[in-house]
Amino acid sequence: MNPALCLTLGLIVTVPAAAAPCYVPMQQGDGWQSTSPEASGFNEGALCDTLNAIAQGKDNIHSIVIERHGKLVAELYRSGKDKSIRRALGTWPLIAPTVSFGPDTLHDTRSIGKSVIDLLVGIEKQQGKIPSLQTPVLDYYPEYKDLRTPALQAIHLDHLLTMSGGWKWDEGAQPNNELRLFFKADPVRYVLERPIVSPPGVVWNYNGGGTVILSDIVTRVSGKPWLEVARSELFAPLGITQWEWVTDLRDRPAAFSGLRMRPRDMAKLGRLMLNHGQWNGRQIVAADWIDASLTPRLSVGFRSPGNQPDELHYGYQWWTGTAAWQGRRIAWQAAFGNGGQRIFIVPELDMTVITTAGDYGSDAMGARVNGLLHSVVATVAR
Repeated sequence: MNPALCLTLGLIVTVPAAAAPCYVPMQQGDGWQSTSPEASGFNEGALCDTLNAIAQGKDNIHSIVIERHGKLVAELYRSGKDKSIRRALGTWPLIAPTVSFGPDTLHDTRSIGKSVIDLLVGIEKQQGKIPSLQTPVLDYYPEYKDLRTPALQAIHLDHLLTMSGGWKWDEGAQPNNELRLFFKADPVRYVLERPIVSPPGVVWNYNGGGTVILSDIVTRVSGKPWLEVARSELFAPLGITQWEWVTDLRDRPAAFSGLRMRPRDMAKLGRLMLNHGQWNGRQIVAADWIDASLTPRLSVGFRSPGNQPDELHYGYQWWTGTAAWQGRRIAWQAAFGNGGQRIFIVPELDMTVITTAGDYGSDAMGARVNGLLHSVVATVAR
């Protein structure tokens, strides 16, 4: 309409205001840039609806961070009950406190630490300190001469990485084998002494004890504590400075479950994986190690959520699965942590999705955040 005619007729023309972006990432000076969902190829309305459902719902989900093409797209934080791994050590309130989570709040990531240990193994291998993954584990432990049997000698490093060592190992109801790792004077020996019930490399069985051995081997081959390798050779190059690794009563960091991080820094690990081990042009982990870690090797024998057509698989301390996108299935990989902690990457979409939550020990929460990934994938328009 002609503006002059509007004035003449005394009409007021109202132009609808553009909807405010939802869950805009915060500017933190931590190396991240941000962009809008629309600019990143999302259906912005659909993505906002998905995040609103979490923000307004009753699930004990504490944060969601979405990154695509190297920029943060959305960032959501909530308050919620949190039962830290420190409860197992008697250093956390028995009644879980309500925490107001935010971009600078460290969160238990639980078994996501296992996926970090995998990266440390890769760093040592690229430096030539681990010649072959077919090396028997016992070759690194000459002091355990009394444990040498043909069955134990057959367990190699790659079996630890794929959780297929064949040991009898239970991480179900407490007190389980993993919890006992906190209290054993020699946790490596404790793992090695478990009965062997299947040939190595055949059956996947979740086993944090294997991760403890991997971390100890990193210490042995590097000549320095594995925690220092994590700090100097992985986290520092990524600009990750706010983190901690919970220690047991002997002041030993719990490689299998003790890592605490900010969700934004978890997203850096996801971007590192998507960039084949590079960060800002620097090769931190060898590309072939990243590819090997993310290759599905053994079925875990279940689906999550249960309505998905494909079983989940396991690589080198990383999980793999598929999601529906525009009429076909595409691959995703992830670091999983008990209670709803996730670093999802979807290589075909060049996207990372981070979740933290507080329902430790809940299969339902695991399925809930796994389902959330599928919901986010569905909002990608291009």
